[in-house]
Amino acid sequence: MFLSTYENKLDKKGRVSVPASFRSYLSNLGYNGVICYPSFNNSSIEACSQDRIEKISSAIDSLNPFEEKRDYFATSILAESTNLQFDGEGRISLSSKLLKHAKIKNNMVFVGQGHIFQIWEPTAFDRFKTSARKKANLNRASLKWDKHFNNNEGK
Repeated sequence: MFLSTYENKLDKKGRVSVPASFRSYLSNLGYNGVICYPSFNNSSIEACSQDRIEKISSAIDSLNPFEEKRDYFATSILAESTNLQFDGEGRISLSSKLLKHAKIKNNMVFVGQGHIFQIWEPTAFDRFKTSARKKANLNRASLKWDKHFNNNEGK
């Protein structure tokens, strides 16, 4: 899984090093790269493995092919996705389009989200994190703990 938060910056050639733990997770899945696309939930870049984007594509394909929302999702995610391969140093080159969407100039924060990670401009992420923490606290009762988990604790 993609866990934790890391800050990094663009080098002179416009590349950024993806956190080693994120690269290791992708490598264990058999990938030497990551799929990136502009988030339509916030001003970040979303990143995931090839199999994850295929699941998203399948979910979009399950929609009625004649409904507008199918085209909306396909255009917002799939048409905007870029497959970025790691170089020998574990770096990727984010497009100017992705950087502009996230308002990233130089520094960026890699934010683990489980099966995806996000890339944020640090100040924007700090604001989002503060708001998210407050909202999570208000909505914590809606996070259900399945009985299955209780029976397998500590295993």
